[in-house]
Amino acid sequence: MMQRRLFIAASMGLALPAWAHHGWSSFDQERPLYLEGRATKVLWRNPHGELELELPDNPALPADLKQRALPKQTTSVDGPGLLAKAQLPTRRDRKWQVELAPLTRLQAWGVEEIKPGTQVGVLGFTFTGEKGDAVLRAEYLFVGGKAYGLRSSPA
Repeated sequence: MMQRRLFIAASMGLALPAWAHHGWSSFDQERPLYLEGRATKVLWRNPHGELELELPDNPALPADLKQRALPKQTTSVDGPGLLAKAQLPTRRDRKWQVELAPLTRLQAWGVEEIKPGTQVGVLGFTFTGEKGDAVLRAEYLFVGGKAYGLRSSPA
């Protein structure tokens, strides 16, 4: 009986992280969103880094967004096309949960651990129809004057 309880508890513990992780198919990849704000909480862990981003009262797209240089290693993703189509979310949440890449990929890009209070820009995708929680799956991360492609690793 005790072995069965341990097995069930272990099984549940192993299932929980996978439940919290969202696959790409959950997100509307036809509608790129741009968020910019201040990181208020940061979880630098696997299966992927996460941050809570607090948006300003009146979010706006940066004037230079469509012209931003993107890493050449991300050519498999049409970054310039995504930047050209980027829009603000229609929902008015001030705080968004942002799912970044796995830590190994963030380290490969040389992304330093983001600290609370850091200004961050993110281009990514939310759930289809902006339904559910305010979650953004990051495609590109803009921090410290640099752009990082999060779906691929640098060459």
